[in-house]
Amino acid sequence: MRIAVCGNLKDNAPVWDGMPAEQWDDLDNPKTIKYLVEALESLGHKAEFFEGRIDMPFDLAGKLVAFGPDLCFNIAEGHLGDSRESHVPAVLEMLRIPYTASRVLALAATLDKPLTKRILHYHGLPTPEFQVFDHPDEEIYDDLADGGDLRFPLFLKPSREGTGVGVSAKSIVNTVSELREVLSDMLARYRQPILCERYIKGRELTVGFIGNLKPFAARRLNDRTAPEVLPPELTFFPAMEVNLHEYGESEAGLYTNKAKTDLAEDFHFTCPANISAELLDELQRLSAAVFRVMGCSDVSRVDFRLDGDDSDKPYILEINALPGLNKDYSDLPLEAYAGGWTFEQLVDGIVRAATERWGIG
Repeated sequence: MRIAVCGNLKDNAPVWDGMPAEQWDDLDNPKTIKYLVEALESLGHKAEFFEGRIDMPFDLAGKLVAFGPDLCFNIAEGHLGDSRESHVPAVLEMLRIPYTASRVLALAATLDKPLTKRILHYHGLPTPEFQVFDHPDEEIYDDLADGGDLRFPLFLKPSREGTGVGVSAKSIVNTVSELREVLSDMLARYRQPILCERYIKGRELTVGFIGNLKPFAARRLNDRTAPEVLPPELTFFPAMEVNLHEYGESEAGLYTNKAKTDLAEDFHFTCPANISAELLDELQRLSAAVFRVMGCSDVSRVDFRLDGDDSDKPYILEINALPGLNKDYSDLPLEAYAGGWTFEQLVDGIVRAATERWGIG
């Protein structure tokens, strides 16, 4: 097949005065693109990279039409707006070009962490109690309280960022005045709503998988609970635990932006995670349920925290519908390796899931 790899390189991103230094930390570097193109070519495809911008000189639509792809391998994060991850897929749909990973609506929804949590809450899936702030002086609702007392510590992060952007030791707050101060700083810096949720103090794990739920399997997830039986249509990789204690006090026990960028090549993790078979089964069933209710496709990674105060009860933090694919340090490839897969097999698995879903061969 002719496969266009669509992504957004940091070097091609727009810049402006006052832009946060970490603004484009979730965009890709040339190595990631090189690895993907090489993997696709090793699988017998004709592959070429296209920058996910429609302005000149990039002209995504015009260059894609000239290339004539059978499929787009999409990892484009986008640049601006509250649904930026859906921008390139929207262009692809207008051009009637099939693509890998989730579609427009799912990408817009999963980028918005509060919207994701509202959907999870509606479906009865465990996620920490939360409130969204558009102003630092907003009233604090009972969602964050227990018997009238706020459930400190609380945890804050921007609503629509990836790669831990905005997450640092300052994200954990212990008083109302501290909450107001951090909210004020984050709102001014990131210019978007800030998510505040109950801080889950325990271990952090992530579960990656590929595949698509067939209609009969999807129906089993419509009862607003996780499935009793793990759907066989999804291929799960071993769960990974981020060894947060290895990063020192400066990261405050968080998987911070610094840990995901500056320290990415010295990533501290355990995979397969040292957890019971029963807990692994629960994490996988919850992951399948999140995948279903968010309408995701082909590949995803779900992040969890275990509540050390409640017998390691898992809480869903978010779903990554466009998980990182740098073969050297991204979570999903590392999980695939632990499952005995090569990077090329992972890329092929994502392509096969997409072509089957779109009905192309």
